[in-house]
Amino acid sequence: MKNDQTVEELVVEEEKKNERDDQGSKAVKKESLKFPVILFGAFVYAVGLNYFLRPLHLYSGGFMGFAQLFEELLKRAGVNFGGFNMSGVLYYLMNVPGLVIAAKKMRKRFIIKTVFAVTAITVFLSIIPVPTTMILEDKLANTIVAGLICGAGAGIILWMGACDGGMNIVGMLIIMLKGKGSVGQIGLINNVVLYTIMLFMFDIPTVIYSLIYSVFNSIACDKIHTQNISSQVTVITKLSDTKPMEVEVMGRLNRGMTEINANGIFTGEPVKMFIIYVSKYEVSRLKAIIKSYDPSAFIVETQGVSIDGNFLKKLT
Repeated sequence: MKNDQTVEELVVEEEKKNERDDQGSKAVKKESLKFPVILFGAFVYAVGLNYFLRPLHLYSGGFMGFAQLFEELLKRAGVNFGGFNMSGVLYYLMNVPGLVIAAKKMRKRFIIKTVFAVTAITVFLSIIPVPTTMILEDKLANTIVAGLICGAGAGIILWMGACDGGMNIVGMLIIMLKGKGSVGQIGLINNVVLYTIMLFMFDIPTVIYSLIYSVFNSIACDKIHTQNISSQVTVITKLSDTKPMEVEVMGRLNRGMTEINANGIFTGEPVKMFIIYVSKYEVSRLKAIIKSYDPSAFIVETQGVSIDGNFLKKLT
């Protein structure tokens, strides 16, 4: 026992240590549960690409589009892969430099999950067979379905705080630096450049259908990637002492709050109104904190708000 510490202080210190250890254990368990979901997202993405897009001889966007392009050029040069789908392997190799750069800028757990996601995508792309004919009769329907499925798979991976690699990593780095944009939008801009280049190499319908795929891929990805959707949450409470609640919100979510003192029109009772800006991903946690202090609190959420200024986007 330290000379300047009482028994009570040592007990409090030990309780705090146990609480930190317990929180750390819960965090590890929570992260481990995300890996099966990431695996599912990788499977969904691979199914969309191999079953719906590749039979159309269309090209994905970003790194995967370049991987498909390289594979096609190698085949035209006479390289025989014996029926093996090399695009997944090429995609993996192209991601190595991006992962190295991201490892210096982003959290370790994000990199670990991203490497797992990219590896899973590569494996699934290599083992899932590519049909020789279209799954659906209409080419446009196949293209749209492929975009929605692949976008959903990528969105699920992003939702779990990982990344499927390629331009999505670049997009997340740009958003973290600039605080604006979305992963899908940045990927779409890149794909416009990619398909413009392809316009000089392939026929126009191939490029147009590939671009349609890219648009629906971006839409589906952004709808599921809830960390990238900003929400305004307005909380009205009759609590007289809201300090503990404010401290927990700011401490656990690392989000600021704006407090407005008001009165009910009919009752004249004093109330406090808080305006908080968070990602859609954080809303459920915020509501849980608020309800733990005031079960009758009035909570209003507005999704998809545009925020300009010093707002931290937590994408991972």
